[in-house]
Amino acid sequence: MADDPSGTPGSPASPAPRSAALFERARRVIPGGVNSPVRAFRAVGGTPRFIQRAQGAYLWDADGQRYIDYIGSWGPMILGHGHPAVLDAVEKAARDGFSFGAPTEREVELAEEILKLVPSAEQVRLVSSGTEAAMSALRLARGATGRSKIVKFEGCYHGHADALLVKAGSGLATFGHPTSAGVPPEVVQHTLVLTYNDVSELEAAFDAHGREIACVMIEPIAGNMNFVRASLPFMKRLRELCTQHGALLVFDEVMSGFRVALGSAQSLYARDLPGFQPDLSVFGKVIGGGMPLAAFAGPRAVMEQLAPLGGVYQAGTLSGNPVATACGLATLKEIQKPGFFEALSASTHSLTTGLLAAAQEAGVPMVGDCEGGMFGFFFPKHAGDFGGGLPQNYPQVMTTDGARFNRFFHAMLERGVYLAPALYEAGFVSAAHTPADIKATLEAAAAAFAAG
Repeated sequence: MADDPSGTPGSPASPAPRSAALFERARRVIPGGVNSPVRAFRAVGGTPRFIQRAQGAYLWDADGQRYIDYIGSWGPMILGHGHPAVLDAVEKAARDGFSFGAPTEREVELAEEILKLVPSAEQVRLVSSGTEAAMSALRLARGATGRSKIVKFEGCYHGHADALLVKAGSGLATFGHPTSAGVPPEVVQHTLVLTYNDVSELEAAFDAHGREIACVMIEPIAGNMNFVRASLPFMKRLRELCTQHGALLVFDEVMSGFRVALGSAQSLYARDLPGFQPDLSVFGKVIGGGMPLAAFAGPRAVMEQLAPLGGVYQAGTLSGNPVATACGLATLKEIQKPGFFEALSASTHSLTTGLLAAAQEAGVPMVGDCEGGMFGFFFPKHAGDFGGGLPQNYPQVMTTDGARFNRFFHAMLERGVYLAPALYEAGFVSAAHTPADIKATLEAAAAAFAAG
């Protein structure tokens, strides 16, 4: 990794006593010691690192250890941490006021910027979190269609709204059962859970329930089962069935939006499927630049069914927050600069292919994929799993070698590389990652594979 005298790169001999002490202190006052479950390292074991600061492509923990950051706050930090243009915009906005509870010009500017990059949408509503955006899009789809049933796919995470916290049962189009305590079965009785990338199951579900389905919500690139793409045949058939039966196709691009391409994942499908577009889109992460901000967007005829024009209610005290919109607007302007995505994609491709090459050299079965600034990898238990390709759905992801992933995660962390602390999470590269950072990461990976 690049030399930095202000911090010490992590190493096998670098414990984190202050992080351990902070974690113990946190567990006394915060459930599990964290405010979002995956941060607790329960999936991989060990002690979570408490982060003190970040700059560019790096994080520093409370013990002064430096890490190359491939979490990027779970996706928003596409420019890296502390980008000068973003800092300047946020500082100016903060001086004018943190929150007004009234409309601002910057909300309009951000909405215009989003719509300029998303041809499928004519209007957008700003909210504060991805969960809120997905929940609101779901309510809007039900209100617009007058139908109750929704379809989601196992392994796709759309936030923690009750109706979406469900898992698949056995058999075709099984109605969901809650995967969280506190969600009554009757709340999810209208939620159907299908297998990702299974065309025959999708067709059978529409045959059985097509007139009752309000919408199908999908992550086009599922980043919560690591990195799994919806295949072109699957997406093509999904669009056809939604159109045929009058259901709305909702793209959850909280993670992939403005991260895998300037036009988001939907632009990649439109490239290969002429005329393709979703009916509603959900965005977050990058559009807030690291601040709490998300959005849902769609055609005017649907969006105008929201209050105050229509009967679908949605509101939020901090929606369109002036500091968050400044951060997001500055971020969106930076990623539109010539060559930005070409350079970001090249860095991500270099990292992903390098990891696969290092694994192959060590004789470790590994598969991976990437798009734009998002990547993922899996450790198959056998070299021929998935036909030598990539997992296509959640049941296949569940067969991969979680124990090997956990060993690899800790070996990389010890060597100063911070990957997502869970097998099921995608990784993110930023514009701040340099060739030297990629090189250092691949050297750490080679050492980690050699260590077993």
